[in-house]
Amino acid sequence: MVSNIQIAFGYNPLQTPEAIRTFDEDFKDRYDSDKYNYEGAETVTQTPTGSGNYEDYKNEELKQEERNNPEGFSFNLRPIDWVFYLAIALAVVYLVYILLNEGGTGLFTVNRNKAINSYDEITAENIENADILSLIKNAENDKDYRLAIRYYYLLVLKTLSLKNHIKFEDDKTNNEYLDEVSSKPFSKDFAYTSYLYNYIWYGEFPLNDSKYNKAKHNFSNLLKQVK
Repeated sequence: MVSNIQIAFGYNPLQTPEAIRTFDEDFKDRYDSDKYNYEGAETVTQTPTGSGNYEDYKNEELKQEERNNPEGFSFNLRPIDWVFYLAIALAVVYLVYILLNEGGTGLFTVNRNKAINSYDEITAENIENADILSLIKNAENDKDYRLAIRYYYLLVLKTLSLKNHIKFEDDKTNNEYLDEVSSKPFSKDFAYTSYLYNYIWYGEFPLNDSKYNKAKHNFSNLLKQVK
């Protein structure tokens, strides 16, 4: 039986004695692993779904997948991605090529006096760069005077276009060009050379050296006035 004296002095035989606690000087070593790191790391990681067993987590058997690394850069593409980006690059190169050549609007064309072998190759896009004088000389050497007169008329239209007297267009008629220069001092001479051109070319009027030189004189005189 427990006496009052024992109780008074705090002794109770029914009470379990407290365990004596000691300070573990190596406690930090048990908290060195990554799972106890609360300060963050430079590499952000993602732990894949595990088995759910505590022992796997405790033994650090789960592998971490790197998701973001500020010090490194990885660029992984599938084969289908490489094909896609290659197609875009080729399309850009082709577009630049078109813009720099006659296939575009001619805006970026840098070719001067481009070789043209026939009058039907002369268009609104290339007439200002066409070497029509060479075509005239070739026709004269072949004594094809009708063709030479046709080139002379195209040379007149080219010169008028360069001087901003007319706007050359592929489907514009000669009468429309006459209207554009009606107020110019050389309008009558242009009207006469237009008549000669229509009569000789479309009327298939044959020309010898003498007749050709007379017609050529009218075209040359008009070109001097325009320039």
